[in-house]
Amino acid sequence: MTDQNLEELRARAAAGDRDAVDQLVELAGERGDMEELRRLADGGSTDAAAELVQLAGERGDVEELRRLAEGGNSDAADMLSELEEEQDQEA
Repeated sequence: MTDQNLEELRARAAAGDRDAVDQLVELAGERGDMEELRRLADGGSTDAAAELVQLAGERGDVEELRRLAEGGNSDAADMLSELEEEQDQEA
């Protein structure tokens, strides 16, 4: 996907095109683009939030999970608890 196509997709998503949002979430997940996922999640995409939690969990990104959990994301809170338990067991 070219930069121009990506910008057009972002513009469509910003205008409320749900299909464009879904495409952006999928692309960002494939690329591991946490910034894009964060932007989409902050914009209200629950799919982006779920993908962000999964990616942060895979990367062991405690700070991102904490930020999401503090924002009320229960999946992030659960993942954060799991990671902290694993870290405690390894110590």
